[in-house]
Amino acid sequence: TSYPTAPHFSHDFDEAAHRERVAASNAAGGPLSLYLHLPFCSSPCFYCACTRVITRQPQVIDSYVTALRREIALQGALYDSNRTVSQMAWGGGTPTYLTSAQMTALMTDLGTHFDLDTADSREFTMEIDPRTVDTDSIGLMAALGFNRASLGVQDFDINVQKAVNRIQSKDQVARVLDELRRVGFQSVNFDLIYGLPCQSVMGFNATLSEVILRRPERIALYSYAHMPQLFSAQRQIHDEDMPSAETKLALMALAIERLTTAGYVYIGMDHFALPDDELAVAQREGRLYRNFQGYSTHRGCDLVGMGMSAISSVADSYSQHGKSIPDYQQALAEGHLPVQRGVHLSDDDRLRRDVIQGLMCHNRLDFAPIEARHGIVFNDYFARELESLRALADDALINVDAEGIDILDRGRLLLRPIAMVFDAYLKAPDIPARFSRVI
Repeated sequence: TSYPTAPHFSHDFDEAAHRERVAASNAAGGPLSLYLHLPFCSSPCFYCACTRVITRQPQVIDSYVTALRREIALQGALYDSNRTVSQMAWGGGTPTYLTSAQMTALMTDLGTHFDLDTADSREFTMEIDPRTVDTDSIGLMAALGFNRASLGVQDFDINVQKAVNRIQSKDQVARVLDELRRVGFQSVNFDLIYGLPCQSVMGFNATLSEVILRRPERIALYSYAHMPQLFSAQRQIHDEDMPSAETKLALMALAIERLTTAGYVYIGMDHFALPDDELAVAQREGRLYRNFQGYSTHRGCDLVGMGMSAISSVADSYSQHGKSIPDYQQALAEGHLPVQRGVHLSDDDRLRRDVIQGLMCHNRLDFAPIEARHGIVFNDYFARELESLRALADDALINVDAEGIDILDRGRLLLRPIAMVFDAYLKAPDIPARFSRVI
């Protein structure tokens, strides 16, 4: 979702550096994209690797919302008032864990300090846990201006749900979906995960049948990364319940086959969309882009992240807040933006980001536009990388000719490692080992 990736952000990039990049962003102009991180959940989902806080104490959430409202005012003051917010997402955590009053207060502040788009073309997305919403709360979201939603589904198999501590019925999800459509939400995404404990090909096939029946406009199919040494909640998952590598690969292949047969366009990486959805249209027209919210149709937007751990992408820079709520609240109480680290992209960073974006968004990279935008000769600048790609071409994953790189059907399953070849922050590529790790 970024280049350079987050591990290469530096603590030398601070609030002053962020403010300087915002000034450069204002000089260039253009629309904005907002992201609000709302990290709270009432109980843990054992697979989760997100930055979230498990709490049932209302005062903890109240104090965080107060700090977030301060940040909205501080961030809003930095950006020119004529820059329209055409894209917004609230994520977490569980944003729908907030009360109606808290959600209304945040949106009121956003409308006060930013110019929120009211056109139908806006993309204002709420991440929804189907267990936390009802008719009234869905109606409130629509009234506040949200017109897109992403539902955490993961898997309908009850054995999988018990293993990951997230039990929700298919009828519960269907009721939420029906209500979202009734109040006018234009696009709904289902999040699915393959590789979860107790998953089987038969069980996941049943989940896919239910998803296809409901026909959400978009589907995100994520690979579960089991790293209990890093994420404490994952230690509740028993190793003996984990599917084998062969089963996990079969689950992915099954999902791709069934979804594409059902008419979904395989956008790339882990996303699918119906042919008339904006993502599929943008890919066909060459306008697709990737940022910290995943694939996006709003390429020209600077992204303003707010909340603990949130990441902004502004004027060829990335900045990230710290992951501690007390530190976040203290910085804002003292009138400072809680920027903890970041990076200002070099010319080489911008070039490589452009290359990686092309590969991940369009499955095709034409050399001539890259050369024109960056003033290079592609074959000379990337001679080492092109040599490394030969092994992938030999395996019929890609095709390289004088004009560009085409990612073939088999290679589309491995977009990340193909893009890694162009990552200057990695050591000299070891292609076979790298692909083994990814699979």
